[in-house]
Amino acid sequence: MPMDEKKETEFKARARRIKDFKLNALLEITKAINNNVSTKELLAIFESSIRAKLGIGKLVLFSHDGKQWNCLLSIGVGEEISHIDVEKEFKGIKEISTIDIDSTNDVFNKSFEIVIPVFHKDQPLAYVLIGDLNEDAGGISASIHHLPFVQTLTNLIIVAIENKKLAKENLNRAAMHRELELAWEVQRMLFPEKLPSNEMMDMDAVYLPHQQVGGDYYDFIQINDNEVAFCVADVSGKGVPAALLMSNFQASLRILLHHIPSLPELVQELNTKISLSTKGEKFITLFIAKYNTVTRILHYINAGHNPPIVIDEDGANLLTVGCTGLGMFEELVKVREGIINIAPSSLLICYTDGLVEATNAEGDDFGLKRVQQIALDNKELSPAALNALIIKNVNLFKGDVAYPDDIALVSCRLL
Repeated sequence: MPMDEKKETEFKARARRIKDFKLNALLEITKAINNNVSTKELLAIFESSIRAKLGIGKLVLFSHDGKQWNCLLSIGVGEEISHIDVEKEFKGIKEISTIDIDSTNDVFNKSFEIVIPVFHKDQPLAYVLIGDLNEDAGGISASIHHLPFVQTLTNLIIVAIENKKLAKENLNRAAMHRELELAWEVQRMLFPEKLPSNEMMDMDAVYLPHQQVGGDYYDFIQINDNEVAFCVADVSGKGVPAALLMSNFQASLRILLHHIPSLPELVQELNTKISLSTKGEKFITLFIAKYNTVTRILHYINAGHNPPIVIDEDGANLLTVGCTGLGMFEELVKVREGIINIAPSSLLICYTDGLVEATNAEGDDFGLKRVQQIALDNKELSPAALNALIIKNVNLFKGDVAYPDDIALVSCRLL
């Protein structure tokens, strides 16, 4: 065979080997990605495809996880790579480049020859450092012509690893979302299934958690034929911790209410239990009342809570008698009990601070006075209609500003 034909045949054979190598490497990595193999296995395939088959003596792969640069793979080098400041050394490198021989970092001068950057839009995702290129080795070798292919494979690997991270994060978020949904379902069971609507009293409640679960709570308990108890409470803080404390508080309240008839003694006992549970780190504000439907006498204690409003023919009055919030101190020094006679068809409005502290774009609070005025102007409305009107006014007031806290709103017509 003439020399020229022989060279052409060898050239074609080499071109086929290169083409087959690149195709097989892409197929192997694509198959691994589709099979959702581990990050460790992906990196092993990457190493085999790039280092072993291209005759590379030294290889380092840096990747950015969104917070910092990490070394995902290092071959043929030791601890010296820990001294590489990726941000400093590779800043401005956007194309495949040779290592700057004037670099002040001896690691570059001694170990590496080429840096291959991988970008997504303008954000660097990874850098591959290559050293000890054996251009004279048999087979394919790491010719400068194949470095764009190395860049492509690196891009595939890095994107696959990032997608695995995102998929895991999405699974974690989905699991957390489901857990919160279950927590909300459990929390809803704490609220009374049905509120009274009869010839004695008509009650309606609205609950809007700031997050999926919250620390606001309201309850209604029938004590006997003539006497009922109801309350509104608010745990300091938000979310799951507040909801857990509130569920514990609700259980204690319902048990103690049937064993301790005195409201001051009941509140003292609740304070003790909360103090033991929270060690002073959280507290609960509470408004609790007992109402006798025959005598029309209301006994109540306001434990540091926003004052409920009583609307009757004489106007609006606030129920403020009581004590400090529960759990603030190991022992309540003094607990005062409020006692009032309820006029027929009086309206009682209880709420938590999320209602009156809702703010507008200017930073103004909705405030207690607005709630009072709405109630006075619409005192003939049913509790359900009044609650809907109050929430509507709060939404109009705050506009696009988010609610700052959980909201519980309970209105009751004492007929």
